[in-house]
Amino acid sequence: MAMAAYVKLILGSVAFSIFWVLAVFPTVPLLPIGRAAGSLLGGILMVIFQILTVDQAYQAIDLSILVLLFGTMVVSGYLERADAFKYLGKLLTWKSKGAKDLICRICLISAISSALFTNDTSCMVLTEFVLKIARQNNLPPQPFLLALASSANIGSTATPIGNPQNLVIATQSGVSFGEFLIGILPATVLGLVCNALLLIFMYGDLLSVKKGQQDSTVAFNGDGVDHQFSPATMSHVETTNVDSVHHHESLRNRVNSKQAMGAAEVPWSLNGAYWDHRNQKLWKSCVYIVVVGMLVSLLMGFNMSGTAITAALALMILDFKDAVPCLEKVKKTTVLRYPTLF
Repeated sequence: MAMAAYVKLILGSVAFSIFWVLAVFPTVPLLPIGRAAGSLLGGILMVIFQILTVDQAYQAIDLSILVLLFGTMVVSGYLERADAFKYLGKLLTWKSKGAKDLICRICLISAISSALFTNDTSCMVLTEFVLKIARQNNLPPQPFLLALASSANIGSTATPIGNPQNLVIATQSGVSFGEFLIGILPATVLGLVCNALLLIFMYGDLLSVKKGQQDSTVAFNGDGVDHQFSPATMSHVETTNVDSVHHHESLRNRVNSKQAMGAAEVPWSLNGAYWDHRNQKLWKSCVYIVVVGMLVSLLMGFNMSGTAITAALALMILDFKDAVPCLEKVKKTTVLRYPTLF
């Protein structure tokens, strides 16, 4: 009996080791099948080695976690389409008071967004804005990227929907969304403050030193080439300017001819663009209302999986388009983030 348990321990360790190697090194030369197939292979080996029975393997799949994760990812995708993260990016530079202030803002916004929309989504979407802010302020990007990544991990611990590990804890323990938030929020805030102070202490000198003039010159040129003002280059600039003048004259003539053909056509086109803009604003408002309603429902103690999938379906209906592109995007991002789910 003890020998059988010992053999089972060895075989289980072998199956887990194979899964771990393929998950960490998806392009290993001996078996380059990727993370998703490696995860499936590890699970099948657990059944083949009789570590688990087939029924036990099926029972180990928690559908409530998968539904909750799927729902939150769909909601995050629609929030991204509604420019929610773009507005968060604008908050990073609104009345900024310097590099240290930017560090603190990135830590705060990254933590809040990761707590509500998962840490992976926050890091993937906000990285573009962080790099843009560092470039515009002529600052090194490394401290800000580290602030984004570390604060996203810290902030994601505050809610059950912040990361998949929290989903497992909340669903297995039966703790409600509100109880989870109240219980872990003080530690999250303390960790966030310590993280911001540590980053400022570590990179205080680096943040006070700006990049060289050469970098700003290249950024101003826009093509990464240091131009030499030779006669040929100057003639090219003059030719470009002449072409530009002719181009503007051509556009002016087209506008004049358009107005001469009939002034009634312009108001109709402007009116169509106006209503398209209004419809876009209305759709964004509906997305935000649905998301706020989802968060309120979670705080009120409603079933988390049911609430998330209901919000996702409501957004699909409000979008009034074929949901296949949205679902394909969710599938691709899920395979990249959580390959063990497939």
